[in-house]
Amino acid sequence: MLEEDMEVAIKVVVVGNGAVGKSSMIQRYCKGIFTKDYKKTIGVDFLERQIFVNDEEVRLMLWDTAGQEEFDAITKAYYRGAQACVLVFSTTDRESFQAIDSWREKVEAEVGDIPTVLVQNKIDLLEETLIKNEEAESLAKRLKLRFYRASVKEDLNVNEVFKYLAEKYLQRLKQQTAEETEVVHTTSNKIGVFNTTSSNVCNQSSSNGREVITLRPNKQRTKKSKNPFGSCSLL
Repeated sequence: MLEEDMEVAIKVVVVGNGAVGKSSMIQRYCKGIFTKDYKKTIGVDFLERQIFVNDEEVRLMLWDTAGQEEFDAITKAYYRGAQACVLVFSTTDRESFQAIDSWREKVEAEVGDIPTVLVQNKIDLLEETLIKNEEAESLAKRLKLRFYRASVKEDLNVNEVFKYLAEKYLQRLKQQTAEETEVVHTTSNKIGVFNTTSSNVCNQSSSNGREVITLRPNKQRTKKSKNPFGSCSLL
């Protein structure tokens, strides 16, 4: 584990147009249930699930955001602090497919580059499909994103989506931790190194030929300050 007895929490935002199956995806993943009845998300909703990824305990906090424009001001605030993202479009809704670029831009504007996946939901409705396989694959390739074809109804590839995001985030977290450790080591190695070109340093040569560095106090920094009570008098 990264730290013994420490849990990693990951905030995941699930975004996309309305009625593409965002709420159903989260419900399926966190509660194992599916409902056909569509209920528009007002603002945001939230569920969580604990999993183990490569012996690492991970708590996924899944934020279900509204897909309608009237909720943009609310949902944007909830993007902040997100550490992973699911972009969802529906097999039967071409507008949701065409809006993916816009959704990604909205998330990146708030949190920058974070682990992200592209999901085509409702692939069980093949007879009603409005997006060609080549189109979806081309979009994923252009955006450089992992692409999943999923069916929340049939529970197909739902677990895989979130497992991938957790693995990707942990990988990035470990890399960041290693880089920070390297910076600390590099900085600590420089402790005690003086700039011998400063005007406050005098270089001399010792009898054995080695350079001797003599530090002189900086007059400006060592100047005695005035007594703050010098101008006060007792009444």
